[in-house]
Amino acid sequence: MQAESAVPDNGAGPETNASAVGDDGAAPEVLALAKVVARLRTEVASLEALASTAAVLERAKGIMMARTGHSAEEAYEALVAAAEEQGRTLMEQCWIILGQGRSRTTPEPAATRVLLPSGAAEPDGSVFSSGRYLSRGGRARAVPVVVAGRPVPRRLLAGLAGRLADARTADDVADFLREALADDLGVEGLMIYSLADAGRLELAGHAGVDSAVVGQWRDIPPLANIAALDALADEEPVWLEDAAADAQRYQLIGGPAERWPSRAWIPVPDAGGPCDLVVGFFRGRPGPFDEDARTVLREAAALCAGPLRAVRSPLPVPVDQEVAAVQAVLEALPGTAILLSPLRAPTGEVEDYRIEAAAPESVDVAGRRGKELIGRRVLETYPTVAGTALWQGYLDALTTGTTYVGEPFSYQEVVSGVPEQSTYSVRATRLGGRLVVTWIRHDVTRREALRLAAMQRLGNLGWADWNLTTNTINWSEHVYAIFRRDPELGPMTLEELPEHLLPDDLPALAADVERLLRDGASIDRQFRVVVPDGVRHLRIVAEAETDADGTPVEVHGFFQDLTAQRDAELALRESERAVLVQRGMLQAERTLAARLQHALLPTPERSMELAGLRVDVAYMPSDSGVNVGGDWYSAIELPDRSALFVVGDVAGHGLDAVGTMAQLRFTAKGMIVTGSALADALTRLNTLLIHTPPDGLGTSATATMIMARYWPEEHRLAWVRAGHLPPLLVRGGRAEYLPLPEGGLLGAGFVGTYEEATLLLEPGDHLLLYTDGLIEVPGESIDRGLQRLARAAVETVGGERPEPLSRLLATLRPGRRDDVCVLDIHLPADSRPPADRAP
Repeated sequence: MQAESAVPDNGAGPETNASAVGDDGAAPEVLALAKVVARLRTEVASLEALASTAAVLERAKGIMMARTGHSAEEAYEALVAAAEEQGRTLMEQCWIILGQGRSRTTPEPAATRVLLPSGAAEPDGSVFSSGRYLSRGGRARAVPVVVAGRPVPRRLLAGLAGRLADARTADDVADFLREALADDLGVEGLMIYSLADAGRLELAGHAGVDSAVVGQWRDIPPLANIAALDALADEEPVWLEDAAADAQRYQLIGGPAERWPSRAWIPVPDAGGPCDLVVGFFRGRPGPFDEDARTVLREAAALCAGPLRAVRSPLPVPVDQEVAAVQAVLEALPGTAILLSPLRAPTGEVEDYRIEAAAPESVDVAGRRGKELIGRRVLETYPTVAGTALWQGYLDALTTGTTYVGEPFSYQEVVSGVPEQSTYSVRATRLGGRLVVTWIRHDVTRREALRLAAMQRLGNLGWADWNLTTNTINWSEHVYAIFRRDPELGPMTLEELPEHLLPDDLPALAADVERLLRDGASIDRQFRVVVPDGVRHLRIVAEAETDADGTPVEVHGFFQDLTAQRDAELALRESERAVLVQRGMLQAERTLAARLQHALLPTPERSMELAGLRVDVAYMPSDSGVNVGGDWYSAIELPDRSALFVVGDVAGHGLDAVGTMAQLRFTAKGMIVTGSALADALTRLNTLLIHTPPDGLGTSATATMIMARYWPEEHRLAWVRAGHLPPLLVRGGRAEYLPLPEGGLLGAGFVGTYEEATLLLEPGDHLLLYTDGLIEVPGESIDRGLQRLARAAVETVGGERPEPLSRLLATLRPGRRDDVCVLDIHLPADSRPPADRAP
């Protein structure tokens, strides 16, 4: 046997190779699989060697470029020439250069010369050409390239060459280019394309470009307005430097004009044939590429030639005309069919088969379909076929020309960690030196049955058939579960079904069944049945098949259990009904509370005159929710001709808040009228709230309040507060808040004392008493609200302007999430001064 000849020498010695393949007594299938493994190992080793060789060559080119200032192509030519001159191989010369590079350091070329135009001569006769100075003797002298007013040393390109040698993917190449060119040339994005079949472009690598743009431009058809295709066709760069004009001529690959104002498409040179790689350089700044920048980009693209071709996928194998003809036939045929080409060892034995063509409907056990199968090897893709009757049948059909028709067999493959097993019958026929293989998959019906069962279970339905000619009925398993019926009893007949229906549903369903059996009219009806565990809500959908005379002969349909859905609908209806009832109750409560509030708090339409003061009142109820708030005010003249002003805010909304508000309003007024001091009145009101919970459950209401009494003879205003916001005094074009005396929240507990403060009003003063709805904004601190109120009050309330509160509310525009109550207490400018302060 020649099995060992298929295994290359891997450096481990003949004993290792022999053990890797097997001895002459090994089974044929073991030998076949060993050959596959050996070949795959050889391919992996070859790829690793190729990558290593490319890395060595690119590093050596980089050192040559750094030493001499050569371009990438010239560095390669210099290496080849040196190897030929010394009688060495190219790789030997590269290793020698690398060894020299480690032993000495190449000095950085000076960057002091001004770059001359190509062909210009220096005083010493040197001529500049493509980023180098040529002396009279023709030897190159390294000179820095100048881009955007600063030098770009040749070491940039040399360093880039070294980095590119480490590239393992086209994306790596793009990343290295972007890193090297970003600072000096402003290149921020790159896209690398390779020329594919039919003239289209495939994206090979990219850097600095959004993922959405990558998805949009991953595959480019051969259109007439593609700059990258023009660069490949002409083998010359295409410079897109005027975004507006370029957009009229080309499709701007990589994003809109404003994203990349200037772009360049440069073909990657290929010494062995036409260019099939192109690199797009994108800059985020506008303006043209100067000649020096163009030189650097051309040489950077040239440096990419080796690394890109080392990481690219292999080029397509030349099309076999016979295979193409077979593929064209298979494209037009239904069913499964593939074309196998034998792969032979040097001895002529068949080692494996490769799939050369496949019909579109060909599907294997892993779900690979049609052209996804082309190019695969049988033993690599289906390794357990080796040594089976199918493998021997292929050999017999190929050798003798006799058609092979195999017995059904099982094949298992693990797909994404899940074993997939199927049963196949295979037929193989020789066609020239190849095999045409067709097969039938026997487990498709079973798979479909499993899927149907899963669908019935998930949809809580089951199918049923009635043969009216033979009077036979078939049910799926899930119909028995729906009717809670023992499968041993068999399907329920049409005569039995009415016995299980609720009487209310029987007439409608009976009429539908009669029309179905007489006229063939389809049914879609919901009904209820009584089963051992209660009443089930079911749905029947059925249609009839008729004979040539139009008489129904067979009925097909399904039952669906809608009990859970109906239960959810009933629960939803109950919930909706409860919501509507609650909403009606809340609306009635709001209406009642609003009426009570209106009766208790009549808002005057014009200013009031109390004890020589002009008093304006504004009240704005909340416009959110269905409850009425507890904000309130009181402004009355007392029997001794003084005036009482009260503003309060009861916590909460609704009837309870309105009741507490009425209690506080009238009790406070009564205590002050009967001679109580302001501080004593707050103490008693606090005790009142603590001992009279409004809900009857022991929870007391809470409230804030500010209460003031004004004596006109002295222009003196005494005031107390219980947890309320400070009054705002507007005087002489300025607004300031009065210092807060001690005083805790009413109803919150037995606090210490309530302190009284005094203010002497001056002609022209405005004093604002208000509730928190005027200043509070959700998510904002109370201090910001107070500052906003002070600024607005100076602009709208100060002086003798009419309707000050209307202007104030228009300026503040409170959010109306809470009630707003405001009192403006104004001492007119023409008021007489008090007796003790008269001139």
